[in-house]
Amino acid sequence: MTSPVRDHGLPKQLATPVKRTRVRAPELVGRRWVGTGGADLSLADLRGRIVLLDFWTSCCVNCQHVLDELRELEHEFADVLVVVGVHSPKFAHEGTVEAVDAAVLRWDVRHPVLDDPQLTTWQAYAARAWPTLTVVDPEGYVVASMSGEGHAHGLGVLLRELVAEHEAKGTLRRGDQPYVAPPAPDSAFALPTALLALPDSAGGGYLVSDTAHHQLVVLDDDLTTERARVGTGERGLVDGGPDQARLSEPVGLTLLPPDVAARVGWDVAVADSTNHAVRGLRLADLSLVTLAGTGRQLRRREGGGPALEQDLSTPLDTAWFDDQLVIAMAGVHQLWALDPAPAGPAGAVDATGGVVRVLAGTTAEGLRDGAAEQAWFAQTGALETSADGSRLWVLDAETSALRWLERSGDAPADRAVKDVDDDRMANVLPVAGAGYEVGSVVGTGLFEFGLRDGEAAQALLQHPLGMALLPDGSVVVADTYNGALRRYDPLGGDAGEVTTLARDLAEPTAVAVELDDAGRAATFVVVESAASRLTRLQVPAAASKLAGEAQRVKRPPTPLAPGPVALRVAFTPPTGQKLDHRWGDPTRLVVSSSPEGLLSAGAGDAEGLTRGLVIDASALEQGATGVLHVSVQAAACDGDPVTGEVPEFAACHLYQQDWGIPVVLDSSGPSELALDLRGA
Repeated sequence: MTSPVRDHGLPKQLATPVKRTRVRAPELVGRRWVGTGGADLSLADLRGRIVLLDFWTSCCVNCQHVLDELRELEHEFADVLVVVGVHSPKFAHEGTVEAVDAAVLRWDVRHPVLDDPQLTTWQAYAARAWPTLTVVDPEGYVVASMSGEGHAHGLGVLLRELVAEHEAKGTLRRGDQPYVAPPAPDSAFALPTALLALPDSAGGGYLVSDTAHHQLVVLDDDLTTERARVGTGERGLVDGGPDQARLSEPVGLTLLPPDVAARVGWDVAVADSTNHAVRGLRLADLSLVTLAGTGRQLRRREGGGPALEQDLSTPLDTAWFDDQLVIAMAGVHQLWALDPAPAGPAGAVDATGGVVRVLAGTTAEGLRDGAAEQAWFAQTGALETSADGSRLWVLDAETSALRWLERSGDAPADRAVKDVDDDRMANVLPVAGAGYEVGSVVGTGLFEFGLRDGEAAQALLQHPLGMALLPDGSVVVADTYNGALRRYDPLGGDAGEVTTLARDLAEPTAVAVELDDAGRAATFVVVESAASRLTRLQVPAAASKLAGEAQRVKRPPTPLAPGPVALRVAFTPPTGQKLDHRWGDPTRLVVSSSPEGLLSAGAGDAEGLTRGLVIDASALEQGATGVLHVSVQAAACDGDPVTGEVPEFAACHLYQQDWGIPVVLDSSGPSELALDLRGA
């Protein structure tokens, strides 16, 4: 159900699509090229081929989804299509040569990448979001631009049209790809991301997510000797023993409490990220079973039900909290919960009775606290449960924030369900997030980050991806893009304090705490992902305090005039598809702002792709930056090519994108904001 949103001053000419002029594609300009064997590429070199520019950044989970979507197109159109990744960084660390090289390996990018640290090509193509896709035809003209993910089908239709058109004109040139694979890293691990201390009952040591090898590794305490590997090393969603099972970029690992493990029949939860699944590992025989997910990525903004029938979206971690397995669902910026099925006879695992449900988050990307069902998250990457079980610590990578989830004092979390036919689901599906509250201790928003210690409210992190808890209740954060270990002490000062424990680490993504005989923290085991190694560090006797400056993304803010502003989202369905009006308007636009007072009118959820906004000039100080949050959905179905009618059982496609657009107020700035969901 949508809330009414008034239209405030929307010019009539923006209520219909704008006819676009033919635009020559700007040249590709950056620092260097990756995946070309050292050669530079230009659009002139690629003339006669279709060029697909993929503007991405290594931290962006939606960009990772697009890389997966493009692989089939790259294969189908291998002799006519050249995909060029344009790496345009959000965070400062992502702009380093080392980070770009590591990202290309981590995400298995097999096409040329232009390293664009100054966002030169990003700005030349007027990109506004990660990811953005731009299609350049064989004659060097821009023919389409689209934001977000889910465009693979429409791109396939467009590419076939372009091949036919330019083959007929004689302007299409077929040939080999310019891609040259970089050398593979020489190490036992390939960009590992997580580790888990194993209990003595399992022989001790550590379990490691060897992410780019698509395996789990059991190590001795020396961090070198391998006892076993789980998974064949090939991508796939296959259950079974360690030599038969397949994973795809496994990440977070969670050890269940012994009584829970005995109840469900498995010991370790594995966030199998690009399988969009949660797996269960039984330590007795190292066999894997799928607990949730279908192998397909969730495309809608809601879900819940039988766990093995529900699509998920890039789970990055799990934690056992409040008698449920909480899932960091990074792809939709939410926390979900899995109620696992009890083990069958003789401890046999029966995952078919498990149920998943939304626990917290609206799917809006950002930092907003309060009731769990209204909170915003931003690519949650790590979860840890406090020793007493009362608090779930949450790391949001995209807002560089340390946050928490707790039971609220208002009501218990209600897991009852109404009118459900399937007996397996009875009494387990809740109203999303009922009875929970979300808060933050470090972090300010999507575009602020840094390396600064001191009072927690003023401290800054940079895209943290891992954490562990110390015996005194403080939190050790693997501050990934700062290459550091940081400590949040809730008892330091009035609202907690942040200090730095170690620096000069190679993208630490996980940390484990080893105790001495007296139960005190003695050493840390750190996963240095970019160096593909595990490192043991002594806990320092004293932490340092760094007074670094706040940083912001290099992406320039969009100037807008205060007062009425016309927002238009362009969407042109692919050939053969029509907007599906059979049950009303098939589009949805959700608009909000940070700070909330930046929009005095026009915020809210309503149908349509246009909106009249009113920006309050008093909401921002001179030169300060706010953020407009814009989410859009459009449903298009396969229609009759002659009549345009949509058949009753037509195949339908959901297009959606979230923009977080930094804006600065300028009295001479434009009073229009045009965004492309799929512009042609």
